[in-house]
Amino acid sequence: MGTPEYTLYEAIDLFAEMGLDGIEVIVETDGYRCGIPLDAPDEEIDALAARVREKQIAISGLTPYLNLFNSTDEAERAEECRRLKTVIRMAERLGTKNIRIYGGKLVAGENDDDGRKRSQLVRSMRECGDYAREHGDIHLNLENHFGTMTTTAAITADIIKEIGHPNVGVLYDQANIAFFPAEEYEEAIALQEGMIYYVHCKDLVYQGGTPKKAVFSQVTHVDPSERTVHSRIPGQGILDWPAILRKLSSTGYDGWISLEYERRWIQTDLPEASEGMPVAAAYVRNILQEIEKEQKAGN
Repeated sequence: MGTPEYTLYEAIDLFAEMGLDGIEVIVETDGYRCGIPLDAPDEEIDALAARVREKQIAISGLTPYLNLFNSTDEAERAEECRRLKTVIRMAERLGTKNIRIYGGKLVAGENDDDGRKRSQLVRSMRECGDYAREHGDIHLNLENHFGTMTTTAAITADIIKEIGHPNVGVLYDQANIAFFPAEEYEEAIALQEGMIYYVHCKDLVYQGGTPKKAVFSQVTHVDPSERTVHSRIPGQGILDWPAILRKLSSTGYDGWISLEYERRWIQTDLPEASEGMPVAAAYVRNILQEIEKEQKAGN
């Protein structure tokens, strides 16, 4: 998402040159040039696997934009699960263990007063969790994300507990939680502790300097007319990433920290990836190195 000006292979080369450890790959259904198609043949998937091996960079996870897992139209729900199973097989073939999942679709103007959508989401994740366990033991990571049913940390944790599947966990995104705004990081991590399988790292500032309740009319991104924040390079916004990462480390989390550099949707807030992502990566790595030093000194 940080490299809309690049092809996927160009982005892999760029990330390798930066010295990044991995790349989170979009699984596209709309022709986005920096992703792999949902219907990619095995030959294309194998070529991608060969390219990352050549560049000595891992695929940290796959990111599809599927979100109809909570549809009350059974045929629609079943088709979305079928498409996710395609992504699961792709992840297995690529040797990656993580897939970002939208927790269904619940945008402005929609509700779930009778609980049917939530029941469908739980059903879908149990079904796809079983499939993920059988095909590479993949983790399905429901993101704290606007426009879905897994928004705040409290709501997300409650749904994950109801799903009750070892292959279904949380993609923790404190910036998305701050969009609402909802829990501060201490509470967000505590509520989701033991469920967090993957982490997105980004930063923001509030437009006008104070948080405002946003309107979310779609799942994938916030329309520019509805935005209440500006994206920032981690360390240049309001989020306390040193404290967030220390708190995560104290819970035993040792998975990926993925720089969600959001240039795909709005390209005015952040510099081009070759300029801004090395700054972000160096910032996060310095924090992680300090945490490691502190842990060694404590031992």
